[in-house]
Amino acid sequence: MTGPHFQVLFQSKSSPARRGRLRTPHGCIETPAFMTVGTAGTVKAMDPVDLKNLGAEIILCNAYHLFLRPGHEFIQKRGGLHPFIGWDRPILTDSGGYQIFSLKGFCKISEDGVTFQSHIDGSQHFISPEKAIEIEAALGADIIMAFDECLEYPAEQKRTQESLQRTLRWAARSKSAHHRKDQMLYGIIQGGVYPDLRKQGVEGLLNLGFDGFAVGGLSVGEPQEEMLKVLEAVVPLIPENKPRYLMGVGTPGDLVEAVLRGIDMFDCVMPTRHARTGILFTSRGELHIKHARYKTDDLPLDPACDCYACKHFSRAYLRHLFIAKELLAIRLNTLHNLYYYLSLMSKLRQEIAQGTFEAFRHNFYQNRALGI
Repeated sequence: MTGPHFQVLFQSKSSPARRGRLRTPHGCIETPAFMTVGTAGTVKAMDPVDLKNLGAEIILCNAYHLFLRPGHEFIQKRGGLHPFIGWDRPILTDSGGYQIFSLKGFCKISEDGVTFQSHIDGSQHFISPEKAIEIEAALGADIIMAFDECLEYPAEQKRTQESLQRTLRWAARSKSAHHRKDQMLYGIIQGGVYPDLRKQGVEGLLNLGFDGFAVGGLSVGEPQEEMLKVLEAVVPLIPENKPRYLMGVGTPGDLVEAVLRGIDMFDCVMPTRHARTGILFTSRGELHIKHARYKTDDLPLDPACDCYACKHFSRAYLRHLFIAKELLAIRLNTLHNLYYYLSLMSKLRQEIAQGTFEAFRHNFYQNRALGI
């Protein structure tokens, strides 16, 4: 690709919020963007046509899961992820660092990399920064992530400092192993909730040079105010011409607040995972469809929503499907939640471009305060 990968189209005059466009070999991504999570090469209960109809421009797949099953070499022989899963739009792959380090008691960290047991069959594996890049290169995503170490919350400062330095050394090795010019490589900023360590993390990655920068190590149990403090310390240090990605976040309120602070990209399993447990996002907050109060409720799930589920079915019917454990319940719930998230991001882009983001943010919270 020639020319800049990322372009800021509109910059808010009252905040760091911005509207941008990210170019990839498989198409452009309008930012701020939410990436639907297709961990194992599929967004649960959705097919590629569903996702396109919902407005999804990019999905996230996980290198750790695809490495274990069906295997990165297996996928590479079939042309890479795009043809294998039938998705011709952009893909980002996470290196799997978070998944590996979440296997408490089943992994051993060394300077070389991580030895871990598969959550599938208990078999032993080893991933180094070089191996992670090899896996991601074989998968062929448009955007790939450097291998990093993610800590739990809270973690003491000394341990966080040691982990940060290892992450920076691994970032350098990831960068050296990266050779595919059609793949953008993002560095991951670690440093816990310590502003001075986060600053070190940004400076270390800037010295190495990456196509984009992700804020990692959040959405691990910290209060929202801690997360926002980290963003306020980190985002101003990231060059304006580079995309900023907040990993694993989050609630609709998290998205609005992070966009306000200048974040461009997000991913989270929340809309799909919540859909499977009957928790649905609406303009007035979360609705738990299994509650008895909806048994005879003939209103749409969210009267302000234009998704297929809201335009055609009542809360009473959606509750019936969920209580009866019908597969259609999961499909309709997922369709609605993803529509809500993707429409929210579209609205945020529009409001930033029009210079009305602050007014939208005020109305967003005012509507949620009304309740279901």
